[in-house]
Amino acid sequence: MLNEHTIMSEHARLRIHIAPLGFESDRVVLPAIDMKADKVWILTHNDPKKTDAQSYLNDIKSRLKKTRIEFEIMKLNRLDLSSTIKGVRTIMNEGKENTYYVNVSSGSKIQAVACTMACMMFNQKNNLIPYYIQPKDYYEYEGGQMSTGLEKIIYVPKYEIKTPEDKLVQSLQIIKTNDNRITKSNLATVAEEKGIIKIGAKMDNHKQARFASLDKNIIQPLKNDWGFVKENKDGRTRWVELTPEGERILEILN
Repeated sequence: MLNEHTIMSEHARLRIHIAPLGFESDRVVLPAIDMKADKVWILTHNDPKKTDAQSYLNDIKSRLKKTRIEFEIMKLNRLDLSSTIKGVRTIMNEGKENTYYVNVSSGSKIQAVACTMACMMFNQKNNLIPYYIQPKDYYEYEGGQMSTGLEKIIYVPKYEIKTPEDKLVQSLQIIKTNDNRITKSNLATVAEEKGIIKIGAKMDNHKQARFASLDKNIIQPLKNDWGFVKENKDGRTRWVELTPEGERILEILN
């Protein structure tokens, strides 16, 4: 029996669609049918009381079941850019060999921007494909679908947004777990213990070499290239602190 959690072959390269839920169903269902989707992830708001889209969700689920397309629901904050970006990344990480078609036309403007950004940030294997649905008809009245039909599927040009290296993300996480602020000395110690920085100096010069490696390989890129940390001094103690941008990128990448 087909349901929301039907298990598919782990070895097949699957066509997975990701579509935010808006106030229409054709823009989700019709491209999934036309493009022969194996599965559709529907991104819904995590607080159903704050959206009136439940009737469209019910219609989408019913129509996908009839066409025997598997679907699953992920609840996210549709008003938060980071929430949707992270959601797309989470879905993609469950099966990196699959091809993911990301619908940037079915939800809100925030979700459209978030889905487009996710495709730019995480498309290392060229398997995240954003697309826009041009409907046949648009409607201006309230109480029904804003558009119906499928006129054209428009593939969005692929661009890249670079993300920081893993060692930089790990370093940000270390700072985060210390209430967003850590002494430079402690950061150097933990970074060495975790293998984020490597020291080749002799023991009598080890501490100085560790600080130099931390500065060159971690602090300077995070501060100057990305703007994710800042440094300050309190007496003789040097501190490394997350910036708001550093906190936001961690919400997405962790």
